[in-house]
Amino acid sequence: MIQKTLDKLRPHFEEGGKLSAFRSVFDGFETFLVVPSTTSKSGVSIHDSIDSKRIMSFVVIALLPALFFGMYNIGYQNYQAAGVEASCVDLFLYGLLVMLPKIVVSYVVGLGIEFVVAQWKKEEIQEGYLVTGILIPMIVPVDTPLWMLAVAVAFSVIFAKEIYGGTGMNIFNPALVARAFLFFAYPTSMSGDKVWLAKDTWFSLGNIIPDSHTLATPLGEAAAHIAPQGDFWTYCVGLMPGSVGETSVIAIAIGAVILLWTGIASWKTMCSVFVGGAATAYLFNISGLADNAVAAIPWYNHLVLGGFCFGAVFMATDPVTSARTEGGKYIYGLLIGVLAITIRVLNPGYPEGMMLAILFMNMFAPLIDYCFVQRNINKRLQRTKTK
Repeated sequence: MIQKTLDKLRPHFEEGGKLSAFRSVFDGFETFLVVPSTTSKSGVSIHDSIDSKRIMSFVVIALLPALFFGMYNIGYQNYQAAGVEASCVDLFLYGLLVMLPKIVVSYVVGLGIEFVVAQWKKEEIQEGYLVTGILIPMIVPVDTPLWMLAVAVAFSVIFAKEIYGGTGMNIFNPALVARAFLFFAYPTSMSGDKVWLAKDTWFSLGNIIPDSHTLATPLGEAAAHIAPQGDFWTYCVGLMPGSVGETSVIAIAIGAVILLWTGIASWKTMCSVFVGGAATAYLFNISGLADNAVAAIPWYNHLVLGGFCFGAVFMATDPVTSARTEGGKYIYGLLIGVLAITIRVLNPGYPEGMMLAILFMNMFAPLIDYCFVQRNINKRLQRTKTK
């Protein structure tokens, strides 16, 4: 039925049709609803029913557990700060009402730019923003104003993606570029206690949270030389302040299983991030930096605090911006883990560390791949010469 409906509508969007100006928009919706029947006409290729839109859809599904828990946690933190009793449904609905406008703004602005660029170039609409559109609201502070979010999304899509040629051509992860843009362009709004409470909302609870209430993340407490509240299992469950998608390790682990089971993410990259982070954190634990509260955090707690797990599972494994050679994935992931913990410990101004570590390694992923490819080429040349 869907295919027949699309077949009837298609002539209106083809060249010479009344709606030919929106051909890219129609093509985008058609390929999202049904798998395209077009195949390559020449060259060696493998035919598969899974295209890039299906891959992006699986990633979105993998993100849902962390998103839903994050919505619940928004309500939990706000009701707890207000000292008000509420049911689980009320907590979730509160978080849903906080997040829904952010998700809508992210997709409207991002996809709007994608549609305009595709129509201008007379190309197909690229599907990469299906994932980016949900990632950005999940990694920014919950109190980020909508206008600020819209500016960050526009900057990310234009300067981190389209300027490089679109999906598959970008060097940096667009979602992390949006987060970095907010961090450096609006530092006063991206730091401090207020970003962990959704106080400026259009519904009732925000009006009864006291203005003097403070709420810091465990990493923020450590950066301020205060012993972090909670233990390893508290951090795994995730009922604590933090960006929407990063707090629950259990929800992130469910997403990791989905990505690994479907073969979309690389276990080599994912595991290497944790190995590099654990080894670096352990070295800082035994280094004797007595005046550094972040260095004193046990190495296993470092792995479940902040955005470390979320970055390792959903950001470091991005197939476009990460290393693609099998050996390169180990090096790429290992260095991300090392850099993330190093930035956390040695620079109190950036208690998170994961964002900058991944963006930094995005720059070096092509070089890592080049070195491994060149090494393989040299090995084959040597074998040829010996024969």
